Amino acid sequence: MKKSKLTIVGAGPGDPELITLKGLKAIENADVILYDALVNPLLLDHAKAEIPKIFVGKRKGIHTFTQEQINDLIIENALKYGNIIRLKGGDPFVFGRGFEEIQHAGKFNISTEYIPGVSSSISVLGLQGIPVTHRGSSESFWVVTATTSNGKLSDDIKIAAQSTATIVILMGLTKLQEITEIFKSQGKQDAAIAIIQKGSLPDENIAIGTIASIMDIVREKHIAPPAIIVIGNVVKLQPKFPKN
Repeated sequence: MKKSKLTIVGAGPGDPELITLKGLKAIENADVILYDALVNPLLLDHAKAEIPKIFVGKRKGIHTFTQEQINDLIIENALKYGNIIRLKGGDPFVFGRGFEEIQHAGKFNISTEYIPGVSSSISVLGLQGIPVTHRGSSESFWVVTATTSNGKLSDDIKIAAQSTATIVILMGLTKLQEITEIFKSQGKQDAAIAIIQKGSLPDENIAIGTIASIMDIVREKHIAPPAIIVIGNVVKLQPKFPKN
């Protein structure tokens, strides 16, 4: 009987070449893989052909499995196959619930390992020429989830809107109207904003403008989830940002 082990692996922002070497080696040695919706399927080609590869991804309004069911699958497959890889988009510890799964495995005395991934909250912006910090533009950055567990807009966005930091908002496109109203209430209707869809992939799409104009631009560009929102002066460094 194989020793059970859970390895949480960050798959990066989407481009299959942006996974770490350590993450790739973990995939190659896997006995079973549970992978999420934001994982590029090309990464599964590096796994042994005969092993089970189980899709457990979630999209807004479409949940193949609940988190509780995923936790049960982790335990079931770890005990059955041995070396289970939990493959998650971006970095598993950035709104990826990776630590929750590690904690759950620990209750069953299953050994665990965390392999960091390239977080979309930084890399997707950088690939579009937007640094999260830049001398003279931003001294810090916030990474905020737009939607809380109860489905409401995070109160942290209201706090972040009062700062001069770069604000990176994940899972927020469906709440864009609410987000822009918060920034307008702070007198920031002219703040620069970009929304990047399918970042790092060949079909990525980007909308760039101001808080006041972005709703119309998103409709014009047909931006749809998954997408990352970034607000702040660093957006003005993007070559396509409209110059006065």
